Amino acid sequence: MRKFLVILDDTRECLNAMRFAAMRAAHSGGGVIVLSVIPPDENQPWMGVAEIMRAEARERIEAHFEVFAKWMRDRQGVNPELRIREGDPATQILEAIREDPEIGILVLGAGTDKSGPGPLVSQMTRQAGSLPCPMTIVPGDLSKERLESIT
Repeated sequence: MRKFLVILDDTRECLNAMRFAAMRAAHSGGGVIVLSVIPPDENQPWMGVAEIMRAEARERIEAHFEVFAKWMRDRQGVNPELRIREGDPATQILEAIREDPEIGILVLGAGTDKSGPGPLVSQMTRQAGSLPCPMTIVPGDLSKERLESIT
């Protein structure tokens, strides 16, 4: 089964990327993997505090994921899978794709402000030529209706 890998983060454009991945998976008989990456906290000198912060980050990610997962199951008939990794987001995305041969498309949401599409989209597009799968960049300001019409 072809799977869409979509990134869950704290950005507003993440919502459209989630919608797009779920709708495309539903229309093509595919699956969705939701990846969230906890960035390394290099400024934390206390290991116990760092562990607590990672645990809290995981709880936030799981709660956020459940909102999207419920919508995907109820509205699209897609049961997404959550994967949480730690490290540099771009590196973890590439490793996730290389480790799972069923991942067929990387889906990213692009920011809409004047500063550009966002650091992750910028970083991944620089590596687009060497990605082991196609990448879809979903504009963050597309309406639900437009997303439905193009998926």
